[in-house]
Amino acid sequence: MKRSYVIAGGIVAAVGLWLATGLIGDDGDPAPTERATADAAAASESLPSVQVRTLDAASHDRRLNLFGRTEAGRAVEVRAETGGRLVELVAEKGRWVDEGDVIVRLAMEDRQSRLREAEAAVQQWQQKFEATQQLSKSGFQSEVRKAEDWAALEAAEARLAATRLDIERIEVRAPFRGVVDALPVEVGDVVEVHDPVATVVDLDPIEVVVAVPERMVGGVSVGSQADIRLVTGRQLTGAVRYLARMGSSETRTFRVEIVVDNPDGAIPEGLTAEVSLPLGPIAAHLVSPAVLTLNDAGELGVKTIDGDGEVAFRPVQIIDDTTNGMWVGGLPERVTVITVGQEFVRDGQRVRPVEEAGANSAAVAGDTS
Repeated sequence: MKRSYVIAGGIVAAVGLWLATGLIGDDGDPAPTERATADAAAASESLPSVQVRTLDAASHDRRLNLFGRTEAGRAVEVRAETGGRLVELVAEKGRWVDEGDVIVRLAMEDRQSRLREAEAAVQQWQQKFEATQQLSKSGFQSEVRKAEDWAALEAAEARLAATRLDIERIEVRAPFRGVVDALPVEVGDVVEVHDPVATVVDLDPIEVVVAVPERMVGGVSVGSQADIRLVTGRQLTGAVRYLARMGSSETRTFRVEIVVDNPDGAIPEGLTAEVSLPLGPIAAHLVSPAVLTLNDAGELGVKTIDGDGEVAFRPVQIIDDTTNGMWVGGLPERVTVITVGQEFVRDGQRVRPVEEAGANSAAVAGDTS
């Protein structure tokens, strides 16, 4: 009997000790949930930190920047319409001429005598026809003879008109207002019909011609305003007047002509010009050039962070380069971009993103100023 009490007392003591041990353990060791939270925090602390900024797409007016050259609106090689010896250079090379101004003058030679001869022939046949007409009315002359004299009179008048026209043509005149760009003849030269005697160029308005790539030509429209900067530094504004409907099979480009007022002719033909053409609005993101990076394939892009904190490389296309930053396309409407540390993390790596202080979606990603 005494022994059974001893055994029972030992069991009670053991249970009490076990309960006491459990209570002590609860106080000294965290619960499983707390341990998981602590482990996650420790793991987060071990991840590399990167600075990020969340950006929203904005509407940006695209512009296409190209190089072109100035061209005269018209350039005509003026040719002689009659032959003869050149006796006077009336116009000077490089000077303005108005439409109808004399450029060069040929010798009269025997044209005056041929004119008098033609005038006399007309007068003679006029009198003869009138006499034949009177005789025909009286029945003394046939209708056939009357018709012959009429034809002879018409021929004489035609020769007179041709002689007068030939005399007019000894003065070679400007076909339009422009600048005499070339005078390939000298006094004393003998020119034949269709020989070139001058080149006249129309510089007002002057054209700026560019070749637009086929993938961009859809954004160009006739009448749109273009900003132009000449190699001389002069800033101009012009309007698109012509857009070719047939592209070059060799260069895959389309000719575009922009007209610029040039009343004083100060802009010559052949100047290099930088042209900025509007292409219409597009959704894009404004980023600092510092955030751009290259992947292993050599593609240009930015590194972004997804919802799980993983790094993702996203290729971009540069739409415009401005003083405020670069406008790029190819990103989602809202995106979190790594602005500091992107060169030290790789695609697919988990990181600890730290939002830039005072960052907002309207600011330039990567702008630390």
